[in-house]
Amino acid sequence: QVQLVESGGGLVQAGGSLRLSCAVSISFFSIDAMAWYRQAPGKQRELVATIISGGSTNYADSVKGRFTISKDNAKNMVYLQMNSLKPEDTAVYYCNAHQYYSGTYYDYWGQGTQVTVSS
Repeated sequence: QVQLVESGGGLVQAGGSLRLSCAVSISFFSIDAMAWYRQAPGKQRELVATIISGGSTNYADSVKGRFTISKDNAKNMVYLQMNSLKPEDTAVYYCNAHQYYSGTYYDYWGQGTQVTVSS
């Protein structure tokens, strides 16, 4: 079982920045990939950014060049640095851990943190 706790959300004006943090209860050596998702009101949850165990990253087209995902292996933390925020970035942001263990894939989720970008 993996526990994830997000923090760092809040209200920010368009053009501003926020950094989201996700505390992970186990070592990254046991996790294949970490990701950030978001869900806006009335919309489906969408993938924002991923970072795999080797450190490679991928981003949704809508956030490329503005958001950066990173992780600190020593602290078991994952971050999402969000710059040049837009009102359309407003959503609940979720941390996700993807794990392959004993022949089965598992997905774990945090409780979410609200990000609101005002115009």
